Amino acid sequence: MGKKVTVVGAGFYGATTAQRLAEFNIFDTVVLTDILEGRPEGLALDLNQSRPVEGFETKVVGVGGGSYDGTEDSDIVVITAGLPRKPGMSRMDLLGTNAKIVRDVTTKIAEKSPNAVIIIVSNPLDEMTTLAAEASGFPRERVFGQAGILDTARFTNFVAEELGVKIASVKTLTLGSHGDTMVPVPSQCTVDGKPLADLLSAEKIDELVTRTRNGGAEVNNLLKTGSAFYAPSAAAARMAKAVAEDAGAVFPVCAWLTGEYGISDVYLGVEAELGAGGVKKVVETKLTDDELAGLKAAAEAVKSKASSLKEL
Repeated sequence: MGKKVTVVGAGFYGATTAQRLAEFNIFDTVVLTDILEGRPEGLALDLNQSRPVEGFETKVVGVGGGSYDGTEDSDIVVITAGLPRKPGMSRMDLLGTNAKIVRDVTTKIAEKSPNAVIIIVSNPLDEMTTLAAEASGFPRERVFGQAGILDTARFTNFVAEELGVKIASVKTLTLGSHGDTMVPVPSQCTVDGKPLADLLSAEKIDELVTRTRNGGAEVNNLLKTGSAFYAPSAAAARMAKAVAEDAGAVFPVCAWLTGEYGISDVYLGVEAELGAGGVKKVVETKLTDDELAGLKAAAEAVKSKASSLKEL
């Protein structure tokens, strides 16, 4: 205990992330902030009243009206602020609007918590992570994004359902961008230790990959309003937990590359070891030539989009 984590944005995603973080019972305080007055305060009151039932001591504090008072000296900040996608929208459609929001939020957070680790979940993810790193002025290892954990979780779930096996028996991996240039890594996918390619046809694997790539849109289209938040918040909270516990756990995240895989100067979905201070190191996975080519293509796509951020 003794640590403080702030969640910016009290929509479904932010509120559920705050709940998961509080229920871990490893933080002294979870601060939930939002531009709306009353919503984060009400959610905090409600969450605190669940403490006797769920048996956690973490105190949840709500701060509304766009204020960041009370967030000072946070160890970790999870930024969920920004507009969610509507049905039919791509993540890139949010670029202009969310760039302004994320830049403003990150600047204010950096002033209040100059030593924080920042986890970005706002879309389009890779570009917003790039923007937050620049706006904060923080070392790149202290700013990273939630992407691959969510995509990998979706892929794992679809494989388990397709084969009728337990979730725990399936291991999958996705790298690259959180979006159209997501790079599934079938060579690293196994079920009970057996290669996925031995159990499913190439066509079926491609079908599940496509469903994974469109996983967020599928949820969006069913919900009609709002976007996915249960699985995304689980991923974001788990990343924050790994940082807080200095666990050295390895997750697929959106991290800054400095030559790994022959790729430099871009935020991209790769496996990385997380702990105190953020990304401790990028873990290079053995890839096939096709998978590596896909990763490099994803890097170029992110670079081209990220370069337009300076004009927004």
